[in-house]
Amino acid sequence: MKRCLAITLITAMTFLLIGDVRAASLNESSNTSSEIKNTHNESSYTKQRYKELTQEQLATFFQGYQASFVLLDTKTNKYLRYNPDLCSKRLSPCSTFKIFNSLVGLETEVLTSENYPMYWDGTVHERSECNKDQTLQSAVTNSVVWYFQKVALAVGEERMKKFIQLSQYGNQDISGGITKFWLGNTLKISADEQVLFLSKLISDKLPFSKSSMAVTRGLIRLDQTADGTLYGKTGTASNHENNKNVLGWFVGYVVQPGRIYIFATNIQANDNAYGPQAREITKNILSAASLL
Repeated sequence: MKRCLAITLITAMTFLLIGDVRAASLNESSNTSSEIKNTHNESSYTKQRYKELTQEQLATFFQGYQASFVLLDTKTNKYLRYNPDLCSKRLSPCSTFKIFNSLVGLETEVLTSENYPMYWDGTVHERSECNKDQTLQSAVTNSVVWYFQKVALAVGEERMKKFIQLSQYGNQDISGGITKFWLGNTLKISADEQVLFLSKLISDKLPFSKSSMAVTRGLIRLDQTADGTLYGKTGTASNHENNKNVLGWFVGYVVQPGRIYIFATNIQANDNAYGPQAREITKNILSAASLL
């Protein structure tokens, strides 16, 4: 009788332990998803703090640049656009494509988690943070091109093309080569399309598993303030003849209680148009609009 009781007790404890481990793992992989879903809970809805800026006010942030900016309030489906015609103009996604590359890498199991390692081959790159081994998370954070070139190569042209078409990502043209089509090459996407793509990412409506989308959302989490949590990714294109930065992107979203705001910014100039600058401009706009 005592032996049976002991076995029963051990079995129950084992099931409890397994349940705790599974629950912890699920919670860790879906933090971002839970945060986003909570914004749709009416009990957590707070007074709208979004201050709509005029075209004249927005223009002050973009002096010296040809630029476009799109902001979508997902609760009301209301858009704010700066230079609406340019918002529909397709440009190279540059390193903002790392969001998609992460999704397809996870979905095809080329990548298994945000900690998936790849090893530096010794090639010296301009930015020192690229000259070391990387994980998926560090490669996104540091915008490491070689990591994602390896991902794209392992995914292969056939699978990459399939998922780009299913996702309706920009002009869907990857003919420029599997390791460079997104780098100032054949693939192009507009600011409007970036916002649409991100709206599908945060609502689990892309052709990827929920786990792949949850991990990817976590990869681009940047800052948290009293007003909201910022997610985003930069991108930069250079003129190959003089190596000057001519295009900068920053795309992402802000999560607030009761609301999500999705944005896409691009700036163009003969020089000094690059992703970190687009990010700073965007953060200034979001602050002026009382979103950060």
